Amino acid sequence: MAESIFDLKHVRKRVLKDINLSIQKGERIMIFGPSGSGKSTLLHLFNRLEDPDSGQIFYYGEPIDSYDIPQLRKKNGIVLQYPYLFPETVLDNLKYGPSLFDEWQSGNEDKLLDYVNLPKEYLDKPVDDLSGGEKQRVSLARTLANQPEILLLDEPTSALDDQNIESIEEDLMTLMDSKALTTIMVTHNLHQAKRLGTRGLFLADGMIKEEGDLPGMFDQPKTDELQKFINVN
Repeated sequence: MAESIFDLKHVRKRVLKDINLSIQKGERIMIFGPSGSGKSTLLHLFNRLEDPDSGQIFYYGEPIDSYDIPQLRKKNGIVLQYPYLFPETVLDNLKYGPSLFDEWQSGNEDKLLDYVNLPKEYLDKPVDDLSGGEKQRVSLARTLANQPEILLLDEPTSALDDQNIESIEEDLMTLMDSKALTTIMVTHNLHQAKRLGTRGLFLADGMIKEEGDLPGMFDQPKTDELQKFINVN
């Protein structure tokens, strides 16, 4: 039986209403639904970028607020929709997280760039000189530098063109397979959810309206809400 990582009990936060959810180690969760349904808010609860207004969240069986926040965020790394990089070089960004914990080791930078398919020559590049797709790759590599157990992805490809989306998806698939990362991803792209996910959560009106295996829940939706969402997306 898979190990439970997160358990949410009657969680409420702004738009979110009575969220009950368990996430097991190794799952690839895709969160999708209409705008304003609480997808990003739900994702942010997993590393305490936001805290619930009521209800409880358990992390490995203990209340999530009993964990040290920097350590929690180290283990639950997040990549946001728009890459917020420090205005220095690529290498400075990669070193930042591990240096906070005195864990940076020279030589890690080459491996991190390999993970996201960037050449070594990029290490000394100012981040302001990078394209949008390159910045998102550096953002992913910076998160991976902390050796997270869980990867939280908040629409990381929504601002990219099709070529960059396909390339970053390939990187993510390789990482999820090779590092056995538990992944929780918000996406508006149902084709992406099918390609990357093993389990889907459909949110609407702040509630989990439907959940199930992917891609099966798209082929046989159980609710009218999901069927309508599929039809317009």
